[in-house]
Amino acid sequence: MTLVLTAISVIAGGALAYVNKVTEGPIAEINAKNLQDGIKKVVLGGQDGELKVEDPVEADGFTLYKTNHGTAVKAVANGFGGPLEVLVGFDEEGNILGYAILSTVETPGLGVKADTWFQKGGKGDIIGKNPGQKELLVTKDGGDIDAITASTITSRAFLNAVNQAYQAYKGQGSDTQSGASTQDKQAGQAAAENRTNQ
Repeated sequence: MTLVLTAISVIAGGALAYVNKVTEGPIAEINAKNLQDGIKKVVLGGQDGELKVEDPVEADGFTLYKTNHGTAVKAVANGFGGPLEVLVGFDEEGNILGYAILSTVETPGLGVKADTWFQKGGKGDIIGKNPGQKELLVTKDGGDIDAITASTITSRAFLNAVNQAYQAYKGQGSDTQSGASTQDKQAGQAAAENRTNQ
């Protein structure tokens, strides 16, 4: 009995490893295509135009994709069901051009509505808003964004991801070695000068 169970386990493990190896390449290609489509969606929206995407830049857990029409930022926040991965597009002034949900494990019929709820014309429309001028918050938290019905936790997580994406976009001039932004460096230099003058 033990030998039979061991043999079945070894065969099943080998089969799973083989299937994983065979599907690894196609899955990576699909994910890459979905990302490219997502960048185009969040930066260009429904407009036509050629999109040139530079090499991605990693910064403090965020990924920035600079293009000739704006910048897309990938951010992750914890929703009700788990990680919520969002791609947000910003123009040069920091206004939101668009967004896409790259992955979610939120409740079907409720949390998954984030894909459309905050789009242009949606009840929680964030398109065109600038998180630098006013942080995006649901009305329950003193903001002006309508939360998804019966999904406040998901709404908060989504808006948190968008706000964090904006901060990553704003700090994209950061020193990649130290993670310090230009403003932080200037503040540090000013403080050092003040200490010297005292």
